[in-house]
Amino acid sequence: MAERRERLDQPNLPRRGLRVNYDPEAFGRSTERIARFLGTGRYLVLQTIVIVLWMGYNALPGVPHFDGYPYQFLTLVLSLQAAYAAPLILLAQNRQDDRDRVNLEADRSETRQSMADVDYLARELAAVRISLGEVVTRDFLRSELARAIEDLGEDLAEASREDDLDQPDQRRGRARD
Repeated sequence: MAERRERLDQPNLPRRGLRVNYDPEAFGRSTERIARFLGTGRYLVLQTIVIVLWMGYNALPGVPHFDGYPYQFLTLVLSLQAAYAAPLILLAQNRQDDRDRVNLEADRSETRQSMADVDYLARELAAVRISLGEVVTRDFLRSELARAIEDLGEDLAEASREDDLDQPDQRRGRARD
């Protein structure tokens, strides 16, 4: 018998296997639709109706039965359904996890931007408060203006009294003319 010698220094030739080309996104959408349907009340009602009809037909006397009393074929069908439903549901959950992960990253990015905006606005507000501390308030301005008017009134009254004292003769002379 000829001895087959394998060469370990060279990779094996690729074997051409059965490859199915499919769009993973389309397949994922299909599995999600199926998984959503499997989780509805409509599916449970339909499955219950099918099982009751199956068992009822096979329990009728005088008709040919395709699945006898222990209902082994029904058990096989339900087992196959469960065997396919579980991976479909897991695929749908994985896709949902991927979407949630992307949404979470977007939310985190938006939160970071919002926090940066809030920090900026807080700094701006602090700067405005500091600037307002240096700005004259309305009440302070009114009191200063009132005090200035009062001082001007007093100065005017004093100047007018001084004029009256300094020039009494001129006024009397004008009054006589």
